[in-house]
Amino acid sequence: MDLFTPYELGSFRLSNRMVMAPMTRCRAIEGNIPNPLSITYYVQRSQAGLIITEGSQVSSQGVGYIHTPGIYSSEQVAGWRKVTDAVHQSGSKIFLQLWHVGRVSHPDFLRGGLPLAPSALPVEGNIHTPFGKKKMEIPRALELEEIPSIINQFRSGAVNAKAAGFDGVEIHGANGYLLDQFLRDGSNHRTDQYGGSLHNRARLPLEVVEAVIDVFGADRVGYRISPHFQNYSMNDSNPHETFCYFAKELSRFNLGYLHMIERVGEPMRVAPGARFASIIRSIFKGAFILNGGYDADKGNAAIQKSEADLISYGSLFLANPDLPERFRKNAPLNTPDITTFYAGEERGYIDYPVL
Repeated sequence: MDLFTPYELGSFRLSNRMVMAPMTRCRAIEGNIPNPLSITYYVQRSQAGLIITEGSQVSSQGVGYIHTPGIYSSEQVAGWRKVTDAVHQSGSKIFLQLWHVGRVSHPDFLRGGLPLAPSALPVEGNIHTPFGKKKMEIPRALELEEIPSIINQFRSGAVNAKAAGFDGVEIHGANGYLLDQFLRDGSNHRTDQYGGSLHNRARLPLEVVEAVIDVFGADRVGYRISPHFQNYSMNDSNPHETFCYFAKELSRFNLGYLHMIERVGEPMRVAPGARFASIIRSIFKGAFILNGGYDADKGNAAIQKSEADLISYGSLFLANPDLPERFRKNAPLNTPDITTFYAGEERGYIDYPVL
């Protein structure tokens, strides 16, 4: 068993265990509509057993980066439909990542309004807005009566993703964005039923999971976590307890998969003496995807040791459209051009050579 062994993910048979990780590329066109170039971009990488798209905002309120696609308008749905049709013709499966950035935004994106968050706490970091690089401002705490709207935004995003032809969706609960902000006690200081205890902090993420499952069914829904992430002032007083509890709760839903970011050789801040991924793997009973600095050898080793069911690749897939073929042939890899990760149109997007 290795990266090239087919895998049964719910009702899908994946041709291999290599996943294209979600990667923000900042190339959407006016109206946060997927760039027509993204059709070529994703089709070029359709050797992946599963493609997970770049994060796509579930509402205009969830935007925090320039030129990122959404899934809340009919024009965005139509743009994504062209992508899914083309990827399916190429033989791969494709999930959309549902995204709300929460406090990782700026009034420049929100018609002068403040970003939303569980609590009105300062955030370290800068944002590239339509009017230049700016420091993040203290967000506005969501009112209790606003919470159902957030859940409905994710539900509507799932409905629109289904209309756009996606095989499923991944809920973005990682990297310091809204659902991650609610889960961790460093960013959630609420005193109502969505804050305080771990049970309460997990409430919104789990209610979002339920809403999305209602649309797609559990086996077509994934969830992404990043227990080690500490940017944007993210922290938790007991990340081991928080993420073990959350993995156990997610497991109850029989999700299609749990997608975890833990770099190979990650410092053991969360679980001293052990790979935290192995602990989460033992708790979550569904398919487990690992991401973070894997190459062919490390990916194969993780599969063979049953540390994960699938391995997701980010920058390697970005720079090598035919990454599975290169791994299979042990061929040289293209070097990612960091200067074009978030800009450049065709350059650094659809012009990387294949074998």
